[in-house]
Amino acid sequence: MQDIVVDPGAHNRAAWDKYVQEGNEWSRPVSAEDVERARMGDWSIVLIGREPVDRSWLPTDLTGKDVLCLASGGGQQGPILAAAGARVTVFDNSPRQLGQDQMVAARDGLELRTVLGDMRDLSAFGDAAFDVVFHPVSNLFVPDLAPVWRECFRVLRPGGTLLVGFLNPDVYLFDHEALDERGELVVVHKLPYSDVTQYSAEERATKFGADAPLEYSHTLTDQIGGQLAAGFVLTGFAEAPDQSNASAQYMSNYFATLAVKPG
Repeated sequence: MQDIVVDPGAHNRAAWDKYVQEGNEWSRPVSAEDVERARMGDWSIVLIGREPVDRSWLPTDLTGKDVLCLASGGGQQGPILAAAGARVTVFDNSPRQLGQDQMVAARDGLELRTVLGDMRDLSAFGDAAFDVVFHPVSNLFVPDLAPVWRECFRVLRPGGTLLVGFLNPDVYLFDHEALDERGELVVVHKLPYSDVTQYSAEERATKFGADAPLEYSHTLTDQIGGQLAAGFVLTGFAEAPDQSNASAQYMSNYFATLAVKPG
């Protein structure tokens, strides 16, 4: 059933560019008021779900810290961290997502760099370039995670931290239409799941729309074990529901990890 040729990077770039035009929730920039509060030390950012990330997971003082917001365009986390004093680079696969960060930076006088690219290839950056990598829920858009973890480890300085949000792979067990339209949990998929292997292009267009991003589930071995294999030491874990999803009454939809590159 797999497509003969499919380029998830190119496909998902176009999909997220369209999401920005449509006003997707994760493409709506923060307000000037949010930025001003962040300048005064009153700020929060989201890693999983809709709850603020535990501030203890980030440096107490962000002033002068080099932060990579990985696959984190949309004008949300990057501008807040920049307003809080960090030297921020936002890296994303979608030009329009990065455009949201550029817009906020210009509007509010923030110093913020944007770089276009695939999260699996951070060759735009040298070794040990960052103190923090902030990677919100986005690795479902690439089929392989080992390159992501290797690159995160490489670009972090010794003692640097990696904050990662990702989907509970079990959410992919259920039939999409039954869940969204009737709130029914009907198990139909074997894990690990992939839009590309589960459905043909025609079936995907019917179920999700031809322009929808391609998604891939990943095992916890790939998510957590992959970070450990890359050399990270895990020091924190959290979970959260997705209240917009009917499965939230039974399970956590999101997981988050805090990891450190040993010094």
